[in-house]
Amino acid sequence: MKHLSLSSACLLLALSLGGCALLGGGTPALDTYDLSAPDAPAARGRHGGQILIAEPGALKALDGQNIVIKTGPGAIQFLKGAQWADRLPLVVQAKLAQSFQTAGGFGGVGTPGEGLAIDYQVVTEIRAFEVRVGGGTHAEVEFYVRLLNDRNGTVRASKVFRASSPISGEGNDAYVRGLDRAFGQVGADVVEWVEAQV
Repeated sequence: MKHLSLSSACLLLALSLGGCALLGGGTPALDTYDLSAPDAPAARGRHGGQILIAEPGALKALDGQNIVIKTGPGAIQFLKGAQWADRLPLVVQAKLAQSFQTAGGFGGVGTPGEGLAIDYQVVTEIRAFEVRVGGGTHAEVEFYVRLLNDRNGTVRASKVFRASSPISGEGNDAYVRGLDRAFGQVGADVVEWVEAQV
């Protein structure tokens, strides 16, 4: 009888602890952020070809939902209590595609799996997408972009794009606003450059 009572007590304790977790004792929700589509100027002319915006490549620290804070040479942390709305390369890919579509310089703009007959691919490597602290806190974004002729597999052109934006204010919102501004500049430059190459 004692054994049965002890087992019942343990079961009740486990159920009550589980109930506490369901009532708000779990991990708090993270602030989730998106990026704005870069505001590239309208294309000066229209190219009838179609381009594909490939998913950008990135090192593991940048290939996730964490928002990177660089605290010194070779030292990084992740912004506490915050995350991107999706893996960063997918967010960047979607916003670049939107920017190309809005600029209107090509007959078609798409991403893999959409069935377009592609003339060119925009292949991006995310080299930096971080807030740098110390010596003036600022957001830093750097992409290496190649324009690939999809018909023959040759690289038509390649270029490094970078932008820096000071962080004004404090907290997660201020950090993400700075990153959004730097990305907006880099993304707009990428769109203009690609249009000029073809």
